[in-house]
Amino acid sequence: MFAGKTLLITGGTGSFGNAVLDRFLDSEVGEIRLFSRDEKKQDDMRRKYQNKKIKFYIGDVRDLSSIENAMRGVDYVFSAAALKQVPSCEFYPLEAVRTNVLGTDNTLEAATRCGVKRVIVLSTDKAVYPINAMGMSKALMEKTAIAKARSLDGRIPIICVTRYGNVMASRGSVIPLFVSQIKQGRPLTITDAEMTRFMMSLDDSVELVLFAFANGNPGDLFVQKAPAATIGQLARVLLKIFKSDSEVRVIGTRHGEKKHETLANREELARADDLGNYYRIMSDMRDLNYEIFFENGETEVSFQDDYTSSNTHRLSDEELTSLLLNLDYIQKSLDGGQPE
Repeated sequence: MFAGKTLLITGGTGSFGNAVLDRFLDSEVGEIRLFSRDEKKQDDMRRKYQNKKIKFYIGDVRDLSSIENAMRGVDYVFSAAALKQVPSCEFYPLEAVRTNVLGTDNTLEAATRCGVKRVIVLSTDKAVYPINAMGMSKALMEKTAIAKARSLDGRIPIICVTRYGNVMASRGSVIPLFVSQIKQGRPLTITDAEMTRFMMSLDDSVELVLFAFANGNPGDLFVQKAPAATIGQLARVLLKIFKSDSEVRVIGTRHGEKKHETLANREELARADDLGNYYRIMSDMRDLNYEIFFENGETEVSFQDDYTSSNTHRLSDEELTSLLLNLDYIQKSLDGGQPE
């Protein structure tokens, strides 16, 4: 599907963009455009890959003209630009809105103007029952994308959303923090030992986006089923992997953190297709005439449970160890190198 095509990744210098490059550069894709505002990361990637298929575009999704300039001639878009750190979004919620909501809307508008065929928008489990500004902005981003897909009424681009949980070893996540603390001989600081999180690899996140790309209809939202582990378990297993006797210190939950995350709520699961490893949550196509729903509600919702990190498959220590040892980040850390 990508042979000879041009792919644009917004926020392309992040962890997801690097994972896509590792997956695609040996394929027959014609060109990959990386769009971001971080010239330092772009220069680092330019030196690392030295590949003529990669084109770099400096810009900001908050600026419609800059994303539109990068969008001309593009066939497909992976929309990954986001502010995703919970604490920073808590203190600067309007910045999260400007990037995650308005920036995504700019991306979709530019894609529509430029004749892009498909756009996949990346979201997070924190968008479900959000309690922090990052999750709230991502939830509104999802609604914006699905509303845009509905308004296009079958015209291009086909817009789909993907939602996934904690990506192991991604920038700013807890695994790099724990590894850094272990290497420095400092205590591992955990907020709540019983807090659970979904465990996905970067490769899993790419697979989810590609599945949505191949199977999505306008307005579909795709969720990849994932196992989970507790934060205390994660700390314990990493200490064992690195043969460390560092102390584990419980510091208490940060504001904006949930004890358990939710990948799909029961209202969504009532209209979802179970596709094995994935859920396809079809767009809510109701119009503004809500009178009919006073007489005919949705009884299936009453029989559904949310899909959360507390009721999904819970990893054993052995399973979690295997997942962690398959991460390039962990292997490089064990070898004494500098993980990227």
